[in-house]
Amino acid sequence: MKLGIMQPYFMPYIGYWQLMNAVDQYVIYDDVNFIKGGWINRNRILLNGEAKYFNIQMAGGASSYKHINEIGISNNSAVINKNIRILEAAYKKAPLFDQIMPVMEKILLYKADNLALFIMHSFEEINQYLGIITKLLLSSDLQKDNKLRGQDKVIAVCQLLGADEYYNAIGGQKLYSYQEFRKFGIELKFLKTANIFYKQFNDQFIPNLSMIDILMFNSVDKIKSYLLEYSLLNDDGED
Repeated sequence: MKLGIMQPYFMPYIGYWQLMNAVDQYVIYDDVNFIKGGWINRNRILLNGEAKYFNIQMAGGASSYKHINEIGISNNSAVINKNIRILEAAYKKAPLFDQIMPVMEKILLYKADNLALFIMHSFEEINQYLGIITKLLLSSDLQKDNKLRGQDKVIAVCQLLGADEYYNAIGGQKLYSYQEFRKFGIELKFLKTANIFYKQFNDQFIPNLSMIDILMFNSVDKIKSYLLEYSLLNDDGED
């Protein structure tokens, strides 16, 4: 069984979805500390020809001393409607706007008890739209030893769920040891996203934006092809 584990990010870049699509089960790491100024509650969209941050407002104050599943979401209708209007202004002339905007409204209007559940719901909505069938799990629901940290904790989750392959984003290469995973019968692989290009509003392409951007400009079939544009690296090189 192939397993992936990542912190929840709001509408992340295509590489996150490639990893989610590549595995059988995907654990949303919701019981780790929130990272202020990171990508958990925000991403970048294309607005007036430039990459601009798009934020999900939190309730009760965000703190790096709180777990992601302890961070509340603002249900202020004025704030939510402002975000909807920002997306409308940014993408109303995009070719897939009429199909994607109702999906994004459903995501933004969702009432969740915490930030992790809000983001998990966004995954479920986009996965349904794209036909991604990977099983999503919350780390906080797993009966694991929470005293473990880093690599040891990841290996423990792999063992708990019966994974024999663990996929991680390429940025984590320095965090994990192929040999240590192999001691437990687990093959460690890193997913490296290829350079993906598509037509936006003009000839100047701005890469690495939120999945929102890809959805607004590309058909489901095209996005499914993008989900396969990656390479897997192991200790022997490319898989």
